Amino acid sequence: MNEGGVDAIPAAGRNHRALPHTVSPGLWTLAWRRLRRDRLAMVSLAIVLAFIAMMILSGLGLIARDWAREVGVNYAPPTFLGPEAAAEAPSSTAGASSATAASPAAPAGDWEAEVVDPLGDVLAELRGETKPAPGAGAAAPSAGEAPPGGTAGHAQEDTGFVDPLADVMREIEAAKRSAQPPTAGGSGATVDPLADVMKDIEAARTAPGGTSGAARRATLPFGADKWGRDVIAKTIKGSETSIFVGLAAAFVATLIGTVLGAFAGYYGRWVDDALNWFYSIFSSIPYLLLILAVAAVLQHKGTMTIVLILGLTGWTGVFRLVRAEYLKHKGREYVQAANAIGASNARRMYRHIFPNVSHVVLVQLSILVVAFIKSEVILSFLGFGVPVDVVSWGSMLNEAQNELLLGKWWQLVAAGVSMALLVTAFSLFTDALRDALDPKLRGSEGR
Repeated sequence: MNEGGVDAIPAAGRNHRALPHTVSPGLWTLAWRRLRRDRLAMVSLAIVLAFIAMMILSGLGLIARDWAREVGVNYAPPTFLGPEAAAEAPSSTAGASSATAASPAAPAGDWEAEVVDPLGDVLAELRGETKPAPGAGAAAPSAGEAPPGGTAGHAQEDTGFVDPLADVMREIEAAKRSAQPPTAGGSGATVDPLADVMKDIEAARTAPGGTSGAARRATLPFGADKWGRDVIAKTIKGSETSIFVGLAAAFVATLIGTVLGAFAGYYGRWVDDALNWFYSIFSSIPYLLLILAVAAVLQHKGTMTIVLILGLTGWTGVFRLVRAEYLKHKGREYVQAANAIGASNARRMYRHIFPNVSHVVLVQLSILVVAFIKSEVILSFLGFGVPVDVVSWGSMLNEAQNELLLGKWWQLVAAGVSMALLVTAFSLFTDALRDALDPKLRGSEGR
């Protein structure tokens, strides 16, 4: 105690005051706060993430695994249209055939077209059958009336058509009969030359990957294509190809543009001149024409080929913006301070400058994804895209142009609506992301 009876308090304790510890939010934290306040941006982000999740699940085989399976009849209509839509197209053909069947016989003097099978008599003879003559009311001759070698003669007399292979087929059949062991009845067994082929076809149709004609459905939730494949499963599988091409090609183009732009903007002088000359060559050629020229030269269809074509031709925009940002930042105080402490050129380029220009790179990446998805659709539509055994939105639109002439619109709508939904959502999200990452708005953010 001191003289007044008050305990002595150390000076350090009397002057100590709890100061609030605040941390300034970073660029990405501020950008996320701005992005969350934009409802349209969050809805667009949810749509984009849903499409990306669908692409991943399709790539893993969890959904749309059997997209190539023929589960419906050819051009099966959507369920909400009903099976009547499938019957409208062939109704005219069926009506014509029924009218022909119900019409009276034409006069004898009129000429009637008839399709004659040149191998019909020979196949009938191989099967042990007797083919009746096409003349009306003509009775089929018995086995004893016609000699063994009179098949061609009867065909010529009855139909007016001479089978040029009749003698050859007769010799082949005679050789087969002589080579076969006699059966209990004393005669050779009849051989069907198409039996093995028909067995292979039937086995392929009843395999796990195929569907027998009796099991095909008349309608599907959103219809079928000309082979009877489900349009919804086909659209999901097509999204896998289109989105993957857009993401992968955008990553390749952004990587090339960022590296070249960083070198040109940081080093300057002859490095900048050489890379600018290279950039001017690519920029002087129209973009779509350049893509088509490279695709025509490669003459190799495939997903990775499209990725390389788009990635190697789409880096010019990223290069221009990144070069400008590096020209602006390389003279800043923090870069000079890093130089003073002995940081290498690579460390200054990518450890100090790149984080301050990363928002530009991210926005350009999002823009390129949208552009490359549309470019892949255009290439596949023109026949320079994916091969025939791979489905994408572009190949679906290519098939749909012929189906639309027949009134089958559901594949066109499925591919078009899916692509429009993803491209619109990605574009809106890119605009919101660009506004959220704008450094000019950083000071206006409240705590």
